[in-house]
Amino acid sequence: MKRSLWMSILLMLILMISACGKASEPASTEDEKETKETEANISGTIQFYTSQPDTDVTELVNGFNAKYPDVEVKVFRSGTEEVIGKLLAEKQAGSIQADVLLVADSVTFENLKEQDLLMPYESKELSEIPSEFVDNEHMYTGTKVMATVLAVNTEKVKELPSSWNTLTEASSKDKSIMPSPLYSGAAAYNVGVISRQSDFGWDFYQKLRDNNITVVQGNGAALKAVASGEKEFGMVVDFIVARSKKEGSPIDLVYPKEGVPVITEPIGIMKNTKNEAASKAFVDFVLSEEGQALANKLGYTPIRKGMDAPEGLKTIDELNVLSSPIDELLKTREDDKMRFKELLGE
Repeated sequence: MKRSLWMSILLMLILMISACGKASEPASTEDEKETKETEANISGTIQFYTSQPDTDVTELVNGFNAKYPDVEVKVFRSGTEEVIGKLLAEKQAGSIQADVLLVADSVTFENLKEQDLLMPYESKELSEIPSEFVDNEHMYTGTKVMATVLAVNTEKVKELPSSWNTLTEASSKDKSIMPSPLYSGAAAYNVGVISRQSDFGWDFYQKLRDNNITVVQGNGAALKAVASGEKEFGMVVDFIVARSKKEGSPIDLVYPKEGVPVITEPIGIMKNTKNEAASKAFVDFVLSEEGQALANKLGYTPIRKGMDAPEGLKTIDELNVLSSPIDELLKTREDDKMRFKELLGE
C-alpha cells in the first residue's frame, strides 16, 4: 500500500516538473518556430516592378532571398513613368504580370488605387511606420524618405548656395540640370508640388527655361553631369548625391531654405498577384527592421520609426517639407507634365 502511494506521489512530481519545464520555455520560441515554418512554406516566383537603381534592386532581392531562398524574384526596372506605362499596357492587354510594385511616389499609387489595381494588405510591420506614410486603405506604404535637393559641384562652386533660386540666377545660365517628369516619378511629383508653392509657381519653371537648364531622363543622368563638372548645379534626389560624395566625387548637397519635396517610394501588391503569400512576405521584408537597415546601408533614409538617416542626410523630422494635397496632384499630373513639356521641351 505504502509502495503504491509513493509511486503515485513520484509520478505526480515527474508530471509537475515536466509541466514546469514546458512553462519555463520562452513564449517566443513557439512564435519563432511558427515563423520559420511559415517562411519555409513560401516559395514560387514573383514579378517585381520598380524604379530603384539596378544595384540597389540586386541588394534588396539578395537580402530577401537570404530569408526566403525558395522564392524567385524576377525584376523589371526602369523610370517610374515607364514602369507604369508597361503596367497599364499589360492591363489593356488583360494580363498584368507584376506582383509587387515599388516606384517613386504616392501620387502614382493613388492613380493605380483609383483604377482598382491594388490589393489591400495590412502588413505586421505597419505599427512601426508613421501613419502619414501608410495609405488609409492599406493599398500601399512608403518605404523610405527621399528629398529632392540642390546638387553642387564643389570644384566649380566654392561657396555652397542656400536657395533654389540659385538655378534661376544669371550666373547659373547654362550650368544647371534636372530630370524629366516624363520619365522620373520623383521629378513629376516635384513639378506638381513646386508649381503650387506661392514662392515658386510656374514662373519658376519659366525662369529655368530662360536660364537654359538642361533636362535629362532621370536623376542618375543629372547626378553624373554635376559630378563630372559638365554642370555646376542639379535638382537631384538626396541619397544618390550623398552616395556619390562618399565615393569621392567632387559633389555636395544642399537642402534649400525654402524647403524640399519629399517622396517615399511606396510599395504595394497588385490585385491579381499570382503569388499572394510571397508578395506579402516581400512587402514585410522591405518594411521590417532588417529591410530598413539594408535601405540605410544602401544610403537611403529609412521610413521606419526610430532609425537614423545615413551620414549626410536628414530624417523626415529634420526636413522642411514642401507638399500639396495628393488628390490635387493626382488630378492634374498629366496636365502638369504637358505644361512642363511645353515650357522645357522634354
